[in-house]
Amino acid sequence: MTKSKKISPTPLSSLPLFQWVQKAHELSSQSTIPPQGSLDIDSELRAAISADIKASPLSVYQIAARMSELTGQEITASMLYSWTAESHEKHRFPCQFLPAFVVATGGRRAFECLSRKSGLFALPGPEALRAEIGRLDEEIHTLTEEKKKRRLFLREMDAEERRKSFE
Repeated sequence: MTKSKKISPTPLSSLPLFQWVQKAHELSSQSTIPPQGSLDIDSELRAAISADIKASPLSVYQIAARMSELTGQEITASMLYSWTAESHEKHRFPCQFLPAFVVATGGRRAFECLSRKSGLFALPGPEALRAEIGRLDEEIHTLTEEKKKRRLFLREMDAEERRKSFE
């Protein structure tokens, strides 16, 4: 029989993106080296995989079959159970299966677990485009301000030249 452990989420994993970025920035400014053991995500990843499976409209067998189709390798429900069981410490979820898992389940928790612990963020298409548009708006604003500074300086230079020509 498989023994089950209670998994408490890490403080960062449960925060909204903005607050997470703020907290991660605070932590990174305090130290460039993460504390020892802070990147051991075994329990958190297992819990995220389990949550994605539970949230999926597909059964574990259907998820395994879909992943097998997508990867061209045999993936069984038993393998998925082993990858999520805390008692199966030697059974790890292979990262090469993560894209197929995300596509099969439609869940993002497992992917977000990996990316957030790395300080990275992935956004779905429309959200990524909105972020890119926001970045471009910031660049346009910065360039507009720089353009204003140059025009002002040019006016000052022109005014100075006019004063010199009248002298």
